[in-house]
Amino acid sequence: MTVFTCNDDFESMMTCIYEAWASRLGHQNVRLEKEPIIQPNLFCEYVHVDGDAHKTEMVVRSIQKKISYEAYVHMFYACLSNATDALDTIYRFLIRGFAYGGKVMSMLSDQTVIRMMELRRNVGSEAHYFREFSRFTSIGGNVYVCHFEPKNNVLMPVAEHFKDRMPSEHWIMVDDNRRIAAIHPKDEDFYIRYLTPEEAETLAETEKVEDEYTRLWRTFFHTIGIEQRKNPACQRNMFPIWMRKHATEFMDEKNQ
Repeated sequence: MTVFTCNDDFESMMTCIYEAWASRLGHQNVRLEKEPIIQPNLFCEYVHVDGDAHKTEMVVRSIQKKISYEAYVHMFYACLSNATDALDTIYRFLIRGFAYGGKVMSMLSDQTVIRMMELRRNVGSEAHYFREFSRFTSIGGNVYVCHFEPKNNVLMPVAEHFKDRMPSEHWIMVDDNRRIAAIHPKDEDFYIRYLTPEEAETLAETEKVEDEYTRLWRTFFHTIGIEQRKNPACQRNMFPIWMRKHATEFMDEKNQ
């Protein structure tokens, strides 16, 4: 078994798919995994693949032309998943997609297609949560900064949402788990930036800043509720505890 591995970014994953397909080793003889590889198999040969923009473009174009744009969207969201089997699932899905075309999206009895749908739904649901629960703090009245720690790499779809909501503001969204940030200059498109440890540490200090609305929002949150109707179980279901770390209304005031 030959295992093709790559970094956890879209370009590298598309290139990894290209190289595995072009190897002509036989689909049953290859497996694709994102790095880091926690426990290598003694009986597998591991081949690292670096990202290539041209090969990425060819893979994307082939998916959209020979399968469908809907299949491409599902594949893109699956690439953002933190699931260990995500990349290999995408590869198996594309095998079926190139064989059956757009009909693959309705093959709901196929386990690979089902798994692809699960990955897409999981990433999409988490992105939706953070579109609702992301909290921005105004730093010096010049730039808004938001921190969050998603399980999946949903920074781009969440940033796309706020690009439309706050087009004329300077803002930064920081994924503290992956140490990456979406940086949006005023009236321009945003871009993704990998942060150095020093940059991540500096941006972490922004959570200690309170703007003029911070206390107002926290006070509103704690006073608007009706004591007799409090339902912590329902609240945890609608707003999971692991998502609350950077939510203004749940942060301990001593850390502000």
